[in-house]
Amino acid sequence: MWAVLRSSNPLKFRGLSVVVSRVCCAKSEIFSNNLEANSAIYESSQVPSVRCLFYHTEANFSKFYILSQSMSSQAGAESSESEDLEDGFSELETPASVDSNEESSAVDGNEDELVSEPELSDDGGEHSAMELLDTEADTGEKASSKKKLASELFRAIVNAPGLSIHGVLDKWVEEGKDLGRAEISLVMIDLRKRRMFGRALQLSEWLEANNRQDFVERDYASRVDLIAKVRGLHKAENYIEKIPKSLRGEVIYRTLLANCVAASNVKKAEEVFNKIKDLQFPITTFACNQLLLLYKRVDKKKIADVLLLMEKENVKPSLFSYKILIDVKGQSNDLTGMDQIVETMKGEGIKPDVDTQAIIARHYASGGLTEKAEAILKEMEGGNLKEHRWACRALLPLYASLGKADEVGRIWKVCESSPRLEECIAAIEAWGRLKKVDEAEAVFDRMLTTWKKLSSRHYAALLKVYANHKMLGKGKDLVKQMSDSGCRIGPLTWDALVKLYVQAGEVEKADSILQKAAQQNQLKPMFSSYLAIMDQYAKKGDVHNAEKMFHRMKQVGYVARLRQFQTLLQAYVNAKAPAYGMRERMKADNLFPTKGLAAQLAQVDAFRKTPVSDLLD
Repeated sequence: MWAVLRSSNPLKFRGLSVVVSRVCCAKSEIFSNNLEANSAIYESSQVPSVRCLFYHTEANFSKFYILSQSMSSQAGAESSESEDLEDGFSELETPASVDSNEESSAVDGNEDELVSEPELSDDGGEHSAMELLDTEADTGEKASSKKKLASELFRAIVNAPGLSIHGVLDKWVEEGKDLGRAEISLVMIDLRKRRMFGRALQLSEWLEANNRQDFVERDYASRVDLIAKVRGLHKAENYIEKIPKSLRGEVIYRTLLANCVAASNVKKAEEVFNKIKDLQFPITTFACNQLLLLYKRVDKKKIADVLLLMEKENVKPSLFSYKILIDVKGQSNDLTGMDQIVETMKGEGIKPDVDTQAIIARHYASGGLTEKAEAILKEMEGGNLKEHRWACRALLPLYASLGKADEVGRIWKVCESSPRLEECIAAIEAWGRLKKVDEAEAVFDRMLTTWKKLSSRHYAALLKVYANHKMLGKGKDLVKQMSDSGCRIGPLTWDALVKLYVQAGEVEKADSILQKAAQQNQLKPMFSSYLAIMDQYAKKGDVHNAEKMFHRMKQVGYVARLRQFQTLLQAYVNAKAPAYGMRERMKADNLFPTKGLAAQLAQVDAFRKTPVSDLLD
């Protein structure tokens, strides 16, 4: 089955055995971006003293070998060069959204615990291992009463003033209200859905400090996850040492691994993955998917390595594994290879879900295969869109990407009578892409009349439309409206504001907004906010400010990526200025130049030889 996925041009491996390297070597760069920071430390001439994650093997390549060969089939192709440095998250890495009812949206505006980038998680059920508490299976009136009580506790926690919810919890217990595992589990899930990780962490700490619950491994795993999100990876690692050894199992380390991947911290992720192997825990599909996600972002060449590891460890790929591979193929414009992976997946009895179909359709559309894209979209509709309502959210932006305004209108008409928040956001995005600002505003107005309170994420959708159309005045008015409504302004709003001013040509103003936001709040601005400004400085050849943005990103905790170095080097290229020690800087961040970056480095090499310099010498 894996034979299909490794198709034609082999891939150059770093850190595999000589046998694998020789067999798979040649052009190499297609698959190198975003797998999922696990712990794959590779042997390399550039990294002499690290341990190889994938133990050398000279046999049993069969299906996985061919799969990984397919994944490397376009390595080094010029058409994929830009993809090697792409740093944005693809839609498959974005967590599934919460059901958009009125109650959930009312609290969604609390951005105080919002993290800056989407969680990278396996959406195939494995992620439940990172969820907090086991949920008791209640039915009927008992389940209904528990949900009602949990909802009441949730509202009390959300509305608690200040930075501590301990007073609310103390009062809850004093009043004799129930605080069982089922209620706590429901509250925790609700807090996580709204990304209110700080309050969820306070709840977990209070439960343990007051002996209100006997912690099991998943409770500790939940704590590790929350600490990593709120206080950082180092604090989470320290906490793990305090967990009773008998409860320090694989789920604890996989949780830390997923957070390393979310932070794009390759070195730490690889360390954690090696730790899992050293402790002789089983290598799971979840852990391998994390690696795939990480390397999809930072080093696609290593994807083939992970596939070989999966075969060696007899780890079966999941639907999510295939989603990653399909997306990587699509990003490289190898649509034939993408089709082969889809057929392989189906041959294994795994049926593409709506999200997978959306990924395939998106790549068909970007590759100019309009008819194939439309065929997938009709398949997603299932012949009766009302019965396949869940597909509308994906269909709206996809039809917009094909320029099909009539189809966007048809899909929105199905939703319009009783819209869901996610559908509204998708419709705003779709109309904005079609340059129909009035229609996007009409959808937003419908949201305002349907729900009592919108979150910053909902305002940001329209704000991005204004940014893309350089409508600075309307953007400012919308931000004022947002503030007047009592909506908390956080990273999503800052990101939209930054891009609004950048598109309007006011880069310095965008820079000022971002700097003030970072100084006045404890929240970390989004990676894309910094990059949007840095890109503009690079275009101007403004080396000083490009370097400043690079430094500020590190200061707030973003691990250096190839994308940042690409932008920084472009600033030097446009300034026609030499860049000293850039290779050493990259090496210090455990990054190694791709073909495109190597060309940029050559352009700014202060010591490079030219015909003129040879004559002068």
